[in-house]
Parts: sequence; structure tokens; C-alpha cells
Amino acid sequence: MFLSVMCLLAAMSSPPSDGLRVMVWNVLRGANNVEQGPEKTLQIIREAQPDIVLLQESYDIDGDRPRLGEWLAGELGWHQHQAESKHLCVLTHLTIDETFFHHEWHGVGAKLTDKDGRSLLAWSIWIDWRAFITYALRDQPDISDEALLACESEGSGRLQQATNILSHLQEAGQLQADIPLLVGGDWNCPSHLDWTTDTARIFRHRRALPLPVSRGMQEANFADAYRVIHPHPVQQPGITWSPMDRSKGDDGTVAEQCFERIDRLYLKEPVNAQDGWSLVPVAAEVLPLIWEDASIPNAKREFPSDHGAVVIDLKWVKAQPAKPAS
Repeated sequence: MFLSVMCLLAAMSSPPSDGLRVMVWNVLRGANNVEQGPEKTLQIIREAQPDIVLLQESYDIDGDRPRLGEWLAGELGWHQHQAESKHLCVLTHLTIDETFFHHEWHGVGAKLTDKDGRSLLAWSIWIDWRAFITYALRDQPDISDEALLACESEGSGRLQQATNILSHLQEAGQLQADIPLLVGGDWNCPSHLDWTTDTARIFRHRRALPLPVSRGMQEANFADAYRVIHPHPVQQPGITWSPMDRSKGDDGTVAEQCFERIDRLYLKEPVNAQDGWSLVPVAAEVLPLIWEDASIPNAKREFPSDHGAVVIDLKWVKAQPAKPAS
């Protein structure tokens, strides 16, 4: 079953034995829009072999089944934390020691520990989809930089919601934690690391701009894990929007799609990791590795989402104690 899904993932290597594999995936509407979508989602996760899946759109599965994350956990024999969130889920085979809640739409998290006793904090997040900045530039090529950036703070709640996530993490003491902190999800906006002078020469609907959501994460000392591995956005664009929908028309017409890397994993290293563990990104992929033919109806797709899945391999590194001053 799902042989073509296997082919989409065939080039992926096995996770490193001393590492941690994290998948960030917005699965379209609980995988309900694709025939056997939950089963296809399960197969992709099994083939990708992640240790943690940070899910978005973990809605009720059609029929007599629970929410997607809960159902996946049951099929895999894993643990999950979604609780009162409308759609966010942390899914993992690691031990869940503690769970956290920020907002039913925007953030849930957990403290996780692996079999070797190494711990980390992991959050699944989602922020506002409205006033997508790339569509704004597509539809208004002469729009000013100021009006374009206003998509993040006035046309949508993205900047405020991202700021609120960081404020919550600060108040909870997690920005100062002595274990690694992962924040991943559907940011619904591109990164300033992708909107550069070089990419503006390649992608018609980009400019070199200081996009505020990703800059805010950087200023809070988070590293964009995919860009740590693939620092050149022309050679490795890492597109996650959209392998399913190749055209976009909100009014029923067909319009040019705008391809962006809107699903991202951010990593913040421990503030004081002496004698503890840190995580270092070592590999990164976006699934599906091969996009299905655009003529295939969405309901017949093997990859059951309009968002690509980001898969990041990280390596546990033992911190060295500081040498005493001589």
C-alpha cells in the first residue's frame, strides 16, 4: 500500500544513532481532504522515522476516530500532547515529563526526555494566515516596502502572535532554560533569510526585506535549523508552500502560486549547558522529496497536505565544563 509514498521518501537516510530527528508538519485539515489521508500520514511518519512530530491541523478525523495526533499516537504506540488546543500537537515516542499550554490556536509544548536521560523543550506553533505577504507582492507589484511589511502587523496578527509566543516562553523561564528549546510550526510567512538580494533575482515575488517574525526569533537567539544546514536560499530554497496547490485563486479563478518556506523549526541552545547536553543541526530535508504531478486531484494525492514536512536531524553534543581562569 502507498508504494508511491515510499518513492517520495526513498532518498531519506536513517536517523543518526546519537541524534534526534524532528518533523514539523501541517497536515491539511486532519488529513481529511485526501482519500485515506490519516493512513497516508501514518505511513509517511513511519517511513521518515522521526523522534518528534510537531503537528498542526490535528483536527478530528472524519468518522468514528479521534483527533489526528491522538489517532497517530495510538497507531504508533507513542505519546501525544494536544489537550485543549484546537489543532496543535506534540507527538513523540520520547517520554513526556511535563506539558505546557500557551494558546488554543498558537502554541502547545512539552518537556521530553529520551532513553539516555537527555531532555529538551518542544513547542508546536501556528500563527495567522491572513494577508500572506508574498501574495500581496504578487497582486501589487508596486506596493511600498512599508505597506508590504504591514501585512505582518496590520493585515494579520502574525507579528503580535509571534511576539506573544516569545513573551510566554520568557515568562515561563524557557528562554533561559539549561536544556535545548525547539519551536516549530506553520509560521504562515517567509523568513528574512529567504528574502534576500539574491533570491529577489530568482523569485519574482520577493524583495530583500527585514521580515519581522523571523527576525524576532533570531533576535531572541533562536537558530533557523534548516538554514543552519542549507545557508544559501537560492541553491536550497526549502519550499514548503505548496507542493499540493500549484495555483492560487481566492475567488475561484486560477492565479500564480507563490512558493515559500513558511514551515520552520527554530532551535535555542541552553543558556548554561555546562556538563549538560546541546543539540546541533546536522541534516535537513523537506518532504515530499518529489512533488506529485499537479494534474492529480488533491483527493487522490499520496502526500496528504498542502504543506511540505520539514525533517531536521540534530546531534546531541555533550557540553564541556568551563576551564577555571589561570
